[in-house]
Amino acid sequence: MSKMLEDLFNKPDEQIFMFLVVCAAVLLTALGLEHLRGLVPCELCLKERYAYYAGIVLSIGATGALSAGRQSLAAALIAGAGLLLLANAGLGLYHAGIEWHWWAGPSTCTGNPNALATNGDDLLKSLENQNFVPCDKPAMSPLGLSLAGWNMPIGISLALLAARAAQLLGRTKALAAS
Repeated sequence: MSKMLEDLFNKPDEQIFMFLVVCAAVLLTALGLEHLRGLVPCELCLKERYAYYAGIVLSIGATGALSAGRQSLAAALIAGAGLLLLANAGLGLYHAGIEWHWWAGPSTCTGNPNALATNGDDLLKSLENQNFVPCDKPAMSPLGLSLAGWNMPIGISLALLAARAAQLLGRTKALAAS
């Protein structure tokens, strides 16, 4: 077990692979909850997935660059993926704050109960726009933290993992040059 942990902390290819696996696991979990359990994601939930999709693509690119001996490119790709996940952690904090009612969310996410229809046309338009899932009501809260809330520690952890991989790749290149 300690050898596996040592590899994870000291081998950038292992870190990139772990980054890829975690991004894929998060997306598969979200898609499974949506399609198998029937949890409909809100607008912010869908936006929070983008960083994980990009993380998968960038980590695959980093793996390819590493295989081709292009360590600088691999470092840049995984660092970029890490920055995206760090920004996503911020989006998760924003979304969780909306769920905890610390601040108001966008009107497209929380609806506007004060907007009353004054005529038949307005009523029909408002009914057409009622197909939204509110962002201020968490669908579930495993271990006391909403899914949006879980994006914070996951995103920060992935950003740190990516930063470590990029750091090691930079060191390896510097050692090879000397």
